[in-house]
Amino acid sequence: MTVETGRVSRKDFLKRSSVGLAGAFLSPNIGQSAPNTSVNKQHEAAARSAADTTQVLKNVRLETGFIYENEQVVATQTDLFAIRIENGKIKSISPNDKNQVGTDASGWLMLPSFKDMHIHLDKTFYGDKWQAIGPRSNGVKGMIELEQKIIPDLLKNSTYKAEKLIELLQSYGTNFARSHVNIEPTSKLQSLANLQKALENKKQSFGAEIVAFPQHGIFYTDSASYLKEAAQLDIDFIGGLDPYSIDGSIEKPVDYMVQLALDYGKGIDIHLHESGKTGVQTIEYLIDKAIENPALRGKTYISHAFALANMDRAQQETIAEKLASAGIGIASSVPFGNTVMPIPTLLKYGVEVLVGTDSVIDHWNTFGSGSVLQKANVAAQLYGASTEFALSRMLRLPTAGILPLDDKGVQQWPKEGDLASFALVDASCSAEAVSRISQVKSLYYEGHQVFL
Repeated sequence: MTVETGRVSRKDFLKRSSVGLAGAFLSPNIGQSAPNTSVNKQHEAAARSAADTTQVLKNVRLETGFIYENEQVVATQTDLFAIRIENGKIKSISPNDKNQVGTDASGWLMLPSFKDMHIHLDKTFYGDKWQAIGPRSNGVKGMIELEQKIIPDLLKNSTYKAEKLIELLQSYGTNFARSHVNIEPTSKLQSLANLQKALENKKQSFGAEIVAFPQHGIFYTDSASYLKEAAQLDIDFIGGLDPYSIDGSIEKPVDYMVQLALDYGKGIDIHLHESGKTGVQTIEYLIDKAIENPALRGKTYISHAFALANMDRAQQETIAEKLASAGIGIASSVPFGNTVMPIPTLLKYGVEVLVGTDSVIDHWNTFGSGSVLQKANVAAQLYGASTEFALSRMLRLPTAGILPLDDKGVQQWPKEGDLASFALVDASCSAEAVSRISQVKSLYYEGHQVFL
């Protein structure tokens, strides 16, 4: 690949950090391409400059349709194109011309850039010294007690660690995240301030939404006033945590969240780990609130929602239909083992399903690769998506719904006028990228070249 002056290669992008990656045992590709990630200020300045000018990429592979045998999809058809980028958007898509002046994409597959829609950028150990999780007791309340002890130390360099984690995500093709950030009496609003500094430093190459997250309960600890203060700041969602098991009530904390969201024009994204009756009741209560308040439709999400995994098939279908009708989405880390989420059923009924890596190497979880493409691979294995067509559909998870081809094989992405946010991947098609967790060779964010 031709690398022009001022551009940072993926090799250089990856070699600037000495930080190692834990939790990549599910993917040999992840283990090999590993983690690093620091783009220095000169390279970020070069990326900013490049985004303000016209750029041309040639030899870009795009999916153009499905190949059928006996009315079954057996392969994906692709071709090479030239992509012209102006002012952060795709200006034109034209037949490939090998003699055209531009950056050579070497036939790599262009895919929508990935979005990590549930992560905690503010509390990672990544970028600091290695440490595994310690002994636990008393469930989530025990973890709250632990956080009250360790957060003051975590805050000392949380901006730096958030930036390192962002760089890790970028190395795997992610340039957007929805990050939950602690809002509670221990850190008050400092975790938010520190994360906002990191996001400001990365704004030319990474986008984000912020969830004000009362990790220690809204009323279990005196977090309500801090949450209200955060709601008046530059955040996007009001968060919550296991209302019944932490705050002792479903209605009181949920009503407080809903009122803040309505008063300040925010969305809702609540952590719901409760897997039994109270988890189901909380989901149903949120459905009622979204129906009562149309402003919350399409802006309300339930993270984890483990109660769905414990329902029988008929119950899952009924609740999925209700969630879709209320405009409530689900954000999942795609758990495996004893808790398998009914993601195919949710998608069948039109529920918006987002995925995220959740905790990446922190006091909650030693593991976590930082790759949402890996999450699509796990989902494909869990749900038996092994055919060309089924694998290609799983790409909707790391891209937050965007697919190059629709279900009939008609090209729908990219189009002229789309934001120039994409990854170039060493794969022949989406199905291969999901199956092999293919290596990301280059990443663009709104025309800004992160690495090449």
